[in-house]
Amino acid sequence: MSNDNTNKPRQHQSADTVRQFTVGPDDNDIRLDRWFKRHLPQVGFATISRWARTGQIRVDGKRSAPEDRLTTGQVLRVPPGDTHAPGAGTGKGAKARKPLTDAQLELADRIVLHRDPSAIVINKPPGLATQGGSGTFEHVDGLLDAYAPDGPRPRLVHRLDKDTSGALLVAATPGSAAYFSKRFSSRQATKIYWALVTGVPSIDEGLIDLPLAKQPGTGGEKMMVDHSEQGQPSKSRYRVIDRAGNSACWMELQPLTGRTHQLRVHLAAIGHPIVGDGKYGGQDAFLTGSISRKMHLHARRIIIDHPDGTPLDVTAPLPEHFAASLAQLGFNEDDGEYIPDPSGELTRDEEKSIAKAHAKQYRKERRGERRGRAENGRARTDAKPRKPVPGKARPGGVKIAKGKGVTGPKAAAAKPAAPRSGASRPATGKPAAPRKPSAPRGGPKSR
Repeated sequence: MSNDNTNKPRQHQSADTVRQFTVGPDDNDIRLDRWFKRHLPQVGFATISRWARTGQIRVDGKRSAPEDRLTTGQVLRVPPGDTHAPGAGTGKGAKARKPLTDAQLELADRIVLHRDPSAIVINKPPGLATQGGSGTFEHVDGLLDAYAPDGPRPRLVHRLDKDTSGALLVAATPGSAAYFSKRFSSRQATKIYWALVTGVPSIDEGLIDLPLAKQPGTGGEKMMVDHSEQGQPSKSRYRVIDRAGNSACWMELQPLTGRTHQLRVHLAAIGHPIVGDGKYGGQDAFLTGSISRKMHLHARRIIIDHPDGTPLDVTAPLPEHFAASLAQLGFNEDDGEYIPDPSGELTRDEEKSIAKAHAKQYRKERRGERRGRAENGRARTDAKPRKPVPGKARPGGVKIAKGKGVTGPKAAAAKPAAPRSGASRPATGKPAAPRKPSAPRGGPKSR
């Protein structure tokens, strides 16, 4: 497996003499102390500060402080000495790399979809964890040494669930890791997923906007919808690509935020769990027949800006069980190819669909309220009507403007004011009922 050393700093002398390193493109604009952490991790921060304070560290012949930033092409002077000797540094040192087996090296090479000096995109198989944990020894992070046996170790910049397959971006160098991490944290990366779900949503395309939080008592291993202050905003776009009657459908998903298990929780919350996701869908997440019981969630495509200024756009082929399920349900993979909107903005048609779905849900809730009132007895009719508060909205979206009465579409249906004294009543076609004579003022009262 080839290894690119373009971004490695060039050392001009041995460790027994004054050493000089040329700052590479990947270290442009990095702090001096961060440069040491990347390339000489055995040197602690206290040692770096002492060397800088005494003028032993020089950048292009000038004294430099730990917080100063480096530029590509600058020459960094590092004093000599055995940095592993006691008192030479307080760093933990470079972690020894565990040798990889032939099977691990073969797997690492087989799953590569794209590779360049800054980025590696792999097609993560289902069942392989992204990182290690309690009882997890086989993971993507453990394979990264295969891509740089001698140079800086590649780094993960995002994750996929263990049972989720598909495109996973790995930064090839520390500098590109910082670059890609900023793109992910600022939501500038577009991730497109394919999923097979149970049932069919009533609206083919829309937005799921439900806040998520960790479910108590699960140790953070499970998420839930939480409308309290603890819930974090979470949004996911979806589009139905094709359907198999009313039993299942094939969907395209785009998370606009990056919460844990976001797509899985959102789909289960709207009543259409991902096929094979028993954690959030229970028994409703499995289809009868020969459809696989594995998770049917696949990171189909990733689009992100590359450090060289060109877009990085990689598509990951489906795993065997997902492709077989699509074929059994009569779906054609070519129907799923779709160019997403990288901005994440909703189109006018999407906004209309979302508004219709919201109105439909609101009507259902109102019907439930009316049924509840009917069961609990008649509503009170003798209560005084509340006086409209200026600036607040009435049910139905009608607002009350200050000093102007009813405004909006219901203004025409407002009850006409009572006629003034002396004004004629409108003709109704019926004779007016005779008035009952009132008792004369000051007269005797009837007993």
